[in-house]
Amino acid sequence: MQTPPSTGLPTTEDLFEDAPCGYLVLDRDGKIAKVNRTFCKWLAYSRDALLGQRFSSLLSVSGRISYETHFIPLLQLQGFSHEISFDLLAADGGRFAASMSAQLHGIAELEASIRITVFPALQRRRYERDLVEAREASEAARLTELETGKLREEFVAVLGHDLRNPLAALSAGVRALSREGSTERGARILGLMDGSIQRMFGLIDNVLDFARARLGDGIGLTRCVTEQLPSILTQVVEELSTTHPDRVIDVEFDLKAPVDCDPSRIAQLVSNLLGNAITHGAENRPVSITAVSSAAGDLTVMVSNEGPSIPHDAMERLFEPFVRGASRGYSEGLGLGLHIASEIAKAHGGTLTVSSSGGLTRFTLHLPGRPDPEINEADEPRAHRP
Repeated sequence: MQTPPSTGLPTTEDLFEDAPCGYLVLDRDGKIAKVNRTFCKWLAYSRDALLGQRFSSLLSVSGRISYETHFIPLLQLQGFSHEISFDLLAADGGRFAASMSAQLHGIAELEASIRITVFPALQRRRYERDLVEAREASEAARLTELETGKLREEFVAVLGHDLRNPLAALSAGVRALSREGSTERGARILGLMDGSIQRMFGLIDNVLDFARARLGDGIGLTRCVTEQLPSILTQVVEELSTTHPDRVIDVEFDLKAPVDCDPSRIAQLVSNLLGNAITHGAENRPVSITAVSSAAGDLTVMVSNEGPSIPHDAMERLFEPFVRGASRGYSEGLGLGLHIASEIAKAHGGTLTVSSSGGLTRFTLHLPGRPDPEINEADEPRAHRP
């Protein structure tokens, strides 16, 4: 009989023996009936040592438990089992990380066998371990940052409260000295001291509000429907005029309708805007404030100043905390005034916007009026009637 010419292609036997994965065939008792050369080489066993041996004897203790309670039941239930990780015991006692897939072959019990492919899983195990370690390190860093941030913000809040007490004592002392009378120079010095004290009160209030917001409490509001906004805003203007006697503040109020808001917070917001306008506006030009309330209870407040326009890149971050511009005098603040003003507007459900061009900068606060409950109650049934 003539030998067929060689084609140069590997035979079926070569494909089985030298495959890039381990091949095993187990009989119905779980013993190794056939094994390829690749698997033997990986575990440093001879073929004769493996044939007839129970496959489970090559597994670690935890692997045997998983093999009996998960791998085999899953195989019997659905006829296959894919990518199950095991540690195989090599002849020298070492461990070989493997990923195994199996398929049940044959229906009759006497003909049943299990065909298994084995792939090395060392790199995959290392990747999974590194992934877990990286996730744990990230979580630990996150928790540390949260803890540090909370401690820092609590410290700021406590510090703010502690600063207010001696500052209040200084303010009371300055007022008492002012009532006793003094020389013209003494009165001027007391005025400067009072202005510095009031500015410090404003800075502390901003720091405390920022700390409370960062701690999750947000900007607190005590809302009411008030008709006292004209007198409240007038007081804010007078306080700033007292501390900046050389600056002119033009006022135009048309607050005929009551407004639903937190009056003290609106006063704080307007004080921050006016202080900002005085700091950045041209010294020889007035600062203006207008406030209008509509019959529906909407409130619009505009604070304007003349002077250099705000650069475009600064406009994008103007309401962020601790953002300070390069214009004159800005280094005196903490960069929290406009941020707190914006948060107060948001807490009211309103908006605070800014425009700056042609030498005019204007901040506009708009608070929507609350809908009339009676109108809503009357309209709601009609909206849902079939």
